[in-house]
Amino acid sequence: MIDNMSQQQRMILALVLSFIFFIGYDFLMPKPQKVSVEQNHTSSISTTAQSTAAPIANTSTAAPQQQSHTPQVAPPVVGKQSTTIATVSGKDFKLTIDELGRISRYDVLIERFKEEGSYPNLISDQSDLKPLEIRFKDPKLNSEAFSKAYSTDASDVRLDGSSKTVTLTQKLSTTEVTKKITFNPDGTYNITVSLSAPYDYFISPGTRPDVAADMYTFKGTFVQKADGTTDTIEDGDGEGNEVFMGASILASSDKYYTTALYSFEDRFNIFMSKDAEDNPLGFIKGTKNLTVNGYIGPKEYDKLNAIDPQMTNIIEYGFFTFLAKPVFLFLKYIHSILGNWGWSIVAITLIIRLILYPLTYKGMVSMNRLKELSPKIKEIQKQYKGEPQKMNAKMMALYKKHNANPMGGCLPMIMQIPVFFAIYRVLLNSIELKHAEWIGWYHDLSVMDPYYVLPVLMGASMFWQQRITPTNFTDPMQEKIMKFLPLIFTFFFVTFPAGLTLYWFTNNLFSVAQQYYVNSIFAKEKARKEAA
Repeated sequence: MIDNMSQQQRMILALVLSFIFFIGYDFLMPKPQKVSVEQNHTSSISTTAQSTAAPIANTSTAAPQQQSHTPQVAPPVVGKQSTTIATVSGKDFKLTIDELGRISRYDVLIERFKEEGSYPNLISDQSDLKPLEIRFKDPKLNSEAFSKAYSTDASDVRLDGSSKTVTLTQKLSTTEVTKKITFNPDGTYNITVSLSAPYDYFISPGTRPDVAADMYTFKGTFVQKADGTTDTIEDGDGEGNEVFMGASILASSDKYYTTALYSFEDRFNIFMSKDAEDNPLGFIKGTKNLTVNGYIGPKEYDKLNAIDPQMTNIIEYGFFTFLAKPVFLFLKYIHSILGNWGWSIVAITLIIRLILYPLTYKGMVSMNRLKELSPKIKEIQKQYKGEPQKMNAKMMALYKKHNANPMGGCLPMIMQIPVFFAIYRVLLNSIELKHAEWIGWYHDLSVMDPYYVLPVLMGASMFWQQRITPTNFTDPMQEKIMKFLPLIFTFFFVTFPAGLTLYWFTNNLFSVAQQYYVNSIFAKEKARKEAA
């Protein structure tokens, strides 16, 4: 059957199959199963000595003499309850600090981020690693550090629109640790760590928030390296020996939220460890007087951009980041004008269609011409059935004579697939689109349509477009297979974000309108020829 397909049909089929592969990959590809934090906590303790006590080795990102330091990942005693020694309250957040000098809870007090009536807490109570946790290389000192409580100079801090400083002190047998933390109203903070006597230690932004994680989006550790490029280590892929020298950002992120340490002037060295499930644990190598900045909260573009434009790199769109980020910024600009994310998606679809109009128009014209040439093509195929080289030569001469391009119908598809995946990633990863309303029951375009209306309309519009699009199939079986595509696409789109389905449905409607226009031109041209 495939041998009888034209070059154009083969290309269209290849594009359709690649499209199905990409969306099917995200839909069907198995991801590491989520293990409860408590189970992780218990298993990581039993494997600590074997997996994390040895020096880091076999890394290409650090010089040999810098590979002798590794975090001694010895968690607190199992079952030990965290005791709060300080509370910091801001307009959009409330955090607590426990007796080990760590941020033990962080509530995002933003109304639209509520889930089932509750504000999200970004730090799990049973997390193995919490923000600002210090771990010493020396096992005895590390054990002591997890048994002696910090003292604080302020137990109840209210920012009230201004920054406030909290000083934490821990007196160990051979050194005294001081954490001076200045909290800012926007959710950022600055921390200076000083030791009265020098010891090798490491400080961490903590494990990633576990509020909005799914199988489609990035969750794990993000690093901005010395040369400005970025690297990501997903949960389940941690090797535990990665080293990044002179880095500027270390962030642990889920779909919508992050906890990060950063410094764009005084760079730091990052050493990675891992837990029992190969989830990455990031640490910054400490100095006698270490100063870094931190942020905990939603990955909102405007908020991160206000901190520093480089911080927006934390918003990870995957392979299509290079295209998805500009698409998001353009979509965001349209939203600033229209004020509705749903209509903004419709508008950006129209704009993309206008940009691609010359290509899509030529493609549709070519398809109509090929349909007119279909009888002559079949005649050539029949005449030169056993001589493929002569058959192809005759067909190419026929195409050239009638100004028909057998590849013309494929170019618009090639152009639209990258845009589709860019918008797909934007709708999956941008917290700005969370709870984005459109019309009727569409109160959150970042999740699937609960009533399946848009997927059904999308499939119907695709079938409609297919019915009015000229084809030149020579095999009835090929035609039947192509007719099943709207059903296959409907199946995939059922679980996709409603905003993504809205984009594709709108795109189909514009394609139908343009196809009717092109068909009418050819109908008039045919009528003139018959009248003559």
